[in-house]
Amino acid sequence: MMGEIALPIRLDCLELREIKLALKHPFETSFGTTTNRRVMIVTVIDHSGAVGYGECVAMDGPFYNAETIETAWIIVTRHVATVLAQADGITAPQVSQLLDPIRGNRMATGAVEAAIWDLEAQLADEPLWKHIGGERTEVACGVSIGIQPSVTALLEKVAREIERGYQRIKIKIKPGVDVKLVESVRVKYPDILLSVDANSAYSLDRDLATMKELDHYGLLMIEQPFRPGNLLDHAKLQREMKTSVCLDESITSVADASDAIELRACKIINIKLGRVGGFSEAKKIQELAIENSIPIWCGGMLETGIGRAHNIALSTLPGFTLPGDVSASSRYWVEDIVDPPITVSPRGTITAPMSSGRGFEVNTQRLEACTVRRDELSFAPVSVRS
Repeated sequence: MMGEIALPIRLDCLELREIKLALKHPFETSFGTTTNRRVMIVTVIDHSGAVGYGECVAMDGPFYNAETIETAWIIVTRHVATVLAQADGITAPQVSQLLDPIRGNRMATGAVEAAIWDLEAQLADEPLWKHIGGERTEVACGVSIGIQPSVTALLEKVAREIERGYQRIKIKIKPGVDVKLVESVRVKYPDILLSVDANSAYSLDRDLATMKELDHYGLLMIEQPFRPGNLLDHAKLQREMKTSVCLDESITSVADASDAIELRACKIINIKLGRVGGFSEAKKIQELAIENSIPIWCGGMLETGIGRAHNIALSTLPGFTLPGDVSASSRYWVEDIVDPPITVSPRGTITAPMSSGRGFEVNTQRLEACTVRRDELSFAPVSVRS
């Protein structure tokens, strides 16, 4: 059961920060290469001074989906803050209902919603993962490997991640950089749990033959081969394949998940907290997936430790039976913005923290040093200061 607090939350202010962090290594997908991560961090503070943190996972450009860090900043400052300022006290489950009139922009609204869940869990003196209804005290971790410059480089990367204990290896693919990679990894590692992620780079009419070649390598899943709105082609592909199709970008709400399940467009669903707009919507999708015996797992978006902590909480929910992209801070950052940094055990797991809220303290000095802009929005009365 979710923990309860005596009174609704009365927010005093909401602060936005843009921070900039350099990745330890470039991360390449079918839609581009990331070397530096611009991240919008949301801070919510209530009248008692308690603080909750959330992270917006929107990218620089509209290539993963339509949102960007710039659009998210506008949506939160001009619309989300206005809605919250008019609320006479709220609970975390009410946030998604209050923000529902805002169409789309789920990464923007989800970052604020997650911050308020974190704040409420702290006020309830309960770990966030328990507060949202989580049950699993230890979550299984997989790893996502970007497109590498050569097969040799990929095999070296896979070997390192297996040595670190990760329970599932996922490699990014794109047209022309796919079957040879999978074959090379599978030949060297015939027994590992292996999957591929296309990030919508393929089409049914052009690439069915490639998909059928990939079907021979015992993959756990082929993730998001086609464009997000193309559920019918995903359904046609799934009928042709033994390998499970997993949907990622296609699933932005429980309605999307319901349509995909009814069309049999996938056998697995990746739930990303930011992509679906926060914990409330994620839980609706989780419950629908359990009802329909659809395995689910938690995807990653190159998060800092704040977003990673929220992903750990999400992964403790029932139904998250597959290893998620919830890896260690050190895979991406020289220095994360949380203390302690998030680590993965030698057997490829993370233990859910027992302290209240997200369970990982924000290193405020590090956060300040990485900040490149900020806005503070006061709710009594509403104002914006830069």
